[in-house]
Amino acid sequence: MSKWNGKSKGTILGYRIFVWCIRNMGIRSSYFVLYFVATYYSLFEKKSNFYISYYFQRRLNYGYWKSKFSIFKSYFTFGTVLIDKTAISAGLRKKFTFEFDGIENLRNLLSEKKGGVLISAHIGNFEIAEYFFAEIDFDCQINLVTTDQEVTVIKEYLESVTVKKSDIKFIYIKEDMSHIFDINEALSKNELICFTGDRYFEGSKFLEADLLGKSAKFPAGPFLIASRLGVPVVYVYVMKEKNLHYHLYARVAQQVKKRDAQGLLNSYTQNLESMILKYPLQWFNYFDFWDDVD
Repeated sequence: MSKWNGKSKGTILGYRIFVWCIRNMGIRSSYFVLYFVATYYSLFEKKSNFYISYYFQRRLNYGYWKSKFSIFKSYFTFGTVLIDKTAISAGLRKKFTFEFDGIENLRNLLSEKKGGVLISAHIGNFEIAEYFFAEIDFDCQINLVTTDQEVTVIKEYLESVTVKKSDIKFIYIKEDMSHIFDINEALSKNELICFTGDRYFEGSKFLEADLLGKSAKFPAGPFLIASRLGVPVVYVYVMKEKNLHYHLYARVAQQVKKRDAQGLLNSYTQNLESMILKYPLQWFNYFDFWDDVD
């Protein structure tokens, strides 16, 4: 089924290698190492290769050889995104350029003085967005609603090499639902709440919607909460382009009735699908998303 175990690919050794390469070789030269890394993964990561091959062949209708090459390019692209994130965190922000597309939607959201909800996905490189918001006087606290599933040692290592510490606050999902109070408190301060809407955990509530021509399961929480809060909802993605350039997209969610979580999810999947089709190599879901792989 379309569930995730809560842990992203990557090891502490991999991140140490990235940091060493960035510091000693530069960002673009560091990408060269990824040819070996991506080749290894595309040859030996049988399980994730099986799932991503399904994505390319069955959902995007790629031919066999195009799918094979796209698996390699997907791993390579994922690696460049990790290198970029590490480089920016380590103080190399000025090496990158950034394009704002729909930033007025975020400004309008904040002008209403009642907070707002951002919904993103595991596509592109949303984690670096905060480093660019500051350049447009985007003086607002972002609260990322998440589970604490990532490997702690990797978090600690990245924090140790980070020059500019993250201003993002984390609201951790709790079984007693007390995180709802944290969300409401943040909104009362005109802060932004950010969810990722494309991964759910086994045993948690889910909703279903079509994505790329087949029904899949999505975490119910972001859409239940956002549809009940009565605040503006904006879909936000930060996508990698050529030559160390990033493109931020901010799109206002299609208007749905209050408490219509399914309607909001349908709006989200339509928006997400348009981004996947535009950037097929940047949707980093290396698992059985559609519950359709034998």
